[in-house]
Amino acid sequence: MQTFAVYVENKPGVLNRVASLFRRRAFNIESLTVGHTETPGISRMTIVVDTDEGGARLVEANLYKLIAVRRVDNLTKTPTIARDLAMIKVSATGDARTQVMQLVDVYRARIVDVSPESLVIETTGAEDKIDSLLEVLRPYGVIEMVRTGRVEMARGATVSVKEPVRSQGAGSVESRDASSFSV
Repeated sequence: MQTFAVYVENKPGVLNRVASLFRRRAFNIESLTVGHTETPGISRMTIVVDTDEGGARLVEANLYKLIAVRRVDNLTKTPTIARDLAMIKVSATGDARTQVMQLVDVYRARIVDVSPESLVIETTGAEDKIDSLLEVLRPYGVIEMVRTGRVEMARGATVSVKEPVRSQGAGSVESRDASSFSV
């Protein structure tokens, strides 16, 4: 698996163009999350792709061909912090409700909605922690589940490797120390 942080201009159609690039190249996206960054007008996509290092270089080169892409960081070999969010609706009545609530505490999750027949649980953490919680809740009856996909950030103050950065010119790419980069 390869993980990329892709900084893009926040404009209509950008997500479609990025996803189409992966489709055309026959790469399977395992996880894709998008959100605003600290810089107005710039969004960050965290994309997890099932490929090797050669495929990762190809993905990065092709992403830079898209006009709206401002920066691409391959986080695969960088020390990072990764999290996923899930909401899980579980059937819970009577004694089962108490047992589910105890499991929620063990996993440091939260109950965010209670109804007579079910509980909605919110949890964040590593993907395997969420997978584990899901497995222990299955016997109670998982009614519905939604997950955000992975978000990942490099540890520390700056990324210490040289990163190619799109200059303001017509689609050219130059190498610049990532700590001096501002979008």
